[in-house]
Amino acid sequence: MDLIIHHAKLPGREGLYAIGVLDGVIARLEQTQQGDGWLEGAQPAGGLTDHPGMAGSPSEAGRLSAADCMSAMGSLNTADIMSEADRVHWPEASSVFDAEGGLLLPGFVEPHIHLDKAELLGRMPSDAGSLQEAIRMTAEMKRGFTREDIRQRSLSVLNRAIRSGVTHMRCHAEVDPILGLTAVEAALELKEQVRELLDLQVVVFPQEGIMASPGTAELMEEALRMGGDVVGGIPYQDGDAAAHIEHVFSLAQRYGKPLDFHVDFSDHPEQLDILTIADRTIAAGMEGRVAAGHVTSLGSVPLEAAARAASLISRAGISVMCLPQTDLYLGGRGDKEHPRRGLTPVKLLQEHGVNVVIGVNNVRNPFTPFGTADPLEAGWLLASTAYMGSDEDARRVLHMLTHGAAQAIGAEEYGVRLGANADLVLLPSRDERSALLDRPARRAVWKRGRLTAETIVQSYTYGLGRQAQGAEMPERQAEPIYIQP
Repeated sequence: MDLIIHHAKLPGREGLYAIGVLDGVIARLEQTQQGDGWLEGAQPAGGLTDHPGMAGSPSEAGRLSAADCMSAMGSLNTADIMSEADRVHWPEASSVFDAEGGLLLPGFVEPHIHLDKAELLGRMPSDAGSLQEAIRMTAEMKRGFTREDIRQRSLSVLNRAIRSGVTHMRCHAEVDPILGLTAVEAALELKEQVRELLDLQVVVFPQEGIMASPGTAELMEEALRMGGDVVGGIPYQDGDAAAHIEHVFSLAQRYGKPLDFHVDFSDHPEQLDILTIADRTIAAGMEGRVAAGHVTSLGSVPLEAAARAASLISRAGISVMCLPQTDLYLGGRGDKEHPRRGLTPVKLLQEHGVNVVIGVNNVRNPFTPFGTADPLEAGWLLASTAYMGSDEDARRVLHMLTHGAAQAIGAEEYGVRLGANADLVLLPSRDERSALLDRPARRAVWKRGRLTAETIVQSYTYGLGRQAQGAEMPERQAEPIYIQP
């Protein structure tokens, strides 16, 4: 084995597990503790020899050697758990990581983000008060974008995302006469640069419209020939939404690419281009290969009509990407009384079998002056505003950030299961609800079994006593200094 992670809690399963990784793939998965007892003989063995790139890791002291593992496990109850014939023998491993009972999830999947226009707060002349104002403001600023500028801002966001546990990402790169192919070129360079850290998909995105921005159609084709992964669409940026939809479907079919739309981003119940997209998806036989971001207009539609729309979206196999940080910020602004929340009807869609997922979308720009590229942050915000506060809801939100999002972008060999890629994130949480409520720093992140990020946090509250801390406190070298107001 190249890597063994032991003492890990898996979502929806009792006890603790050991995961063995070989050549970037999960090759062993065994329960090692059931209730209060260890499964005798299932203890992973192996000395602590760091995987390439892990030398000098700050948590090295937290990783146990084989002798430490055997000593600790030997003191626990192993009676009546497994018979001698059922004992599991683990091979040596190059690296051993003690999860210490933490929650191990498949890596988070960021299904919808704009790297090319992230981190623009310092350049904005003012704050945007509407969607169209944000579009106009960004169009003006991007006249000064360069490939290196886009690359540096994108790397800043990617760094945040990777430390947050993201192992897969779909980003939208704008294509129009203003930027030409600069954003796509930068995104494709980044895709290669970070390929050992995360899988990056590039959407060819016509932000300024296609018919409304002459020359964009030709640029989109060139971007796809260069290696763009997905055809993007944004019908509300063209006067003829149906023609826009038809054009991008034709493009996707010609190049054999999936589709990802920005659609119905308003509070107007009559704006339902998602229905045209659903019909066209079924006609093209592209069920399961189309995604739609925002879809907030549907939240203003009367229940019966909204249910019919949800049923059609489900039949079309369209994944709906809820983008709460942007949708809540820009939605409902036209309502003088009883302002709407501006979200797609998440629960209604899920009740009809629609794969609803969560995306960060924008990070600190005119569309969203917030964000840290942390999927758990976006998930917590949605849970707080979509009445998703139960334990079951927490599990559903974590599913939306992992397996649901992976399905939406077509990620393969995904999950904590045998044969899947070892794309994993470890949280110091006992279960999904704790992970969502606390949103703790991710202890460790692995991409195909290679450690890509690690965070060590120690925090103490002085004055409550050592027992209240839940951990041994260090000896203080000096008394704290209190500043009087």
